[in-house]
Amino acid sequence: MNFDYSKFRVKEGEKVYLSNRATHEDGGFTKKTAKEEIERNIKELKKLQEMFYADDRYSLLIILQARDAAGKDGVIRHVMSGINPQGCRVHSFKTPTRSELEHDYLWRHYLALPQRGMIEIFNRSHYENVLATKVNPQWILNERIPGYETVDKIDQKFWEERYDSINSIEQHLHQNGTRILKFFLHVSKEEQKARFLSRIEEPDKNWKFSSADLQARAQWEDYDAAFEEMLGKTSKPYAPWFVIPGDKKFFTRVAVGDIILELFRSLDLRYPPAESPEMLEKAKLELSRG
Repeated sequence: MNFDYSKFRVKEGEKVYLSNRATHEDGGFTKKTAKEEIERNIKELKKLQEMFYADDRYSLLIILQARDAAGKDGVIRHVMSGINPQGCRVHSFKTPTRSELEHDYLWRHYLALPQRGMIEIFNRSHYENVLATKVNPQWILNERIPGYETVDKIDQKFWEERYDSINSIEQHLHQNGTRILKFFLHVSKEEQKARFLSRIEEPDKNWKFSSADLQARAQWEDYDAAFEEMLGKTSKPYAPWFVIPGDKKFFTRVAVGDIILELFRSLDLRYPPAESPEMLEKAKLELSRG
């Protein structure tokens, strides 16, 4: 099924209002047709990823940001299930460690960037430094940045400088062969509630729920504002954001998979040439002799 995903892409400089962005879209898919599409995508992605790895000119950074219970892990599990683990890694960023706080906030993320031929998936990312910290600015104090020793010093200029830093680094990465796709999985408050209750009511899902989830939910409007500003300030032609409807997991997975495939198809991937036909014939002859 052909679906136009361009409406999910955030235009450069766009003023984003999440209330105007769909959460319940299904793209005309049913669970059955979505499963079929995902299976086709897995097969094609497997072939293209092998060529991507052999081509060795590009790397791919996939960034997943979302509220709790929006389905990031499920997207990774279903969309990337056919990928050769040798060419793909997933990095989940937790609260910075004491050692990581001894460096600038981008340092630990830079260490996890993909090398050529590799796919790296950031499950949460450097964007937490303009999201979670923007909603909870007291956390910035842990970074011990000169001039920002108290919360009242952390003003809009501070955040604008962070957006500029992130944009500059992503542009630098793009110029050097790293392609970047950024997905915000947009789940509704009602759907998040249902998924939280499921985690509480089903014993084998209890481990997925914590009191911190409720704290973030209580800050819903503050996070809305942080997400909207971040999306508008950092969606660029070289590193676009896509706001993907998150209430129907099957469509979320289809959409992310289709967009990743579209990028791969655009790269003019090719296998590197053999040393020479003569070398291959010589090797064949030697092998045939035992």
